[in-house]
Amino acid sequence: MTTISLQASPSDAGSWLRLARKCETAGFDALLVADHPGAAASPFVALAAAAAVTSTIGLGSYVSNAGVREPILLAADVATLDVVSGGRARLGLGAGHTPAEWEAIGRHRPDVAGRVRRCIAVAEAVRALLDGEQVNADTPEVTARAARLIGPRPVRERVPLTVGTGNSHLLRWAGANADVVGLTGFGRTLPDGHTHQTRWRRDEIEAQLGHIAAGAHGRDDPPQLEALVQKVIVTDDAEADAAGISAALGMTVAELLATPFVLIGTEAEILSAIAEHERRWGVTRYVVREDALDPLTPVLGELSPLQYEGPST
Repeated sequence: MTTISLQASPSDAGSWLRLARKCETAGFDALLVADHPGAAASPFVALAAAAAVTSTIGLGSYVSNAGVREPILLAADVATLDVVSGGRARLGLGAGHTPAEWEAIGRHRPDVAGRVRRCIAVAEAVRALLDGEQVNADTPEVTARAARLIGPRPVRERVPLTVGTGNSHLLRWAGANADVVGLTGFGRTLPDGHTHQTRWRRDEIEAQLGHIAAGAHGRDDPPQLEALVQKVIVTDDAEADAAGISAALGMTVAELLATPFVLIGTEAEILSAIAEHERRWGVTRYVVREDALDPLTPVLGELSPLQYEGPST
């Protein structure tokens, strides 16, 4: 079954709680909050508030920067959210990319390899802490001495882990260890530290999926694949609405409309694209921005009955 989650952030209490209720009623799978300390709301505080006015929707950061989050603090936040939400927390991690987030805590942003090593080390430590294990580590990536999450303990036996990345090494690790791999479509980080080159073409997507498959080799339960959607436009003229975006990215309109990182077209065309992404790549999960809530609500009602006939010839 295909699921769609909503990434949003609070600006005031009333509108945030209304958004959480509306998101759940519409049928979104989860409400997610970006984690950029100093530039965005604290995800776990915001999600705890959302938990108080909802009962079924998943809740998680999307995604926490493992480079600036310490394992025991992150594990405590996730476990507490799981308790106050009645078992609905999600753990989302990434290697991070914004230099200011390291500078704010007195560190320099490591190179790509260093950020990936840190992300893996933090993910392993948080996973162990949530599983009730004691963590001892003294490495360049993580230091922990007799760290243990005594309480509160998560409600569920396993809080699902999402790793969001476009890095080949981290994709392989996520293939072997994560519950969900978040395909970001991000390439090289640009000099501003915030924006990225895109990796949205078919060959680029399939290269990323190859790394995930290599990591997942031998798993009985390979991770689910999730795409971070950058643009949702419900329109009767998909090609016209896609033209400006594709030109800015140096892609053809056909290439853009084929990628899972945008959903552009009529409701029927979007449903058809979602079905094609599953057939071609196995993508069954999506994360969209807050402005997609109303346009996609009618589409959500049509996802459950979708039947996939298997690979086409």
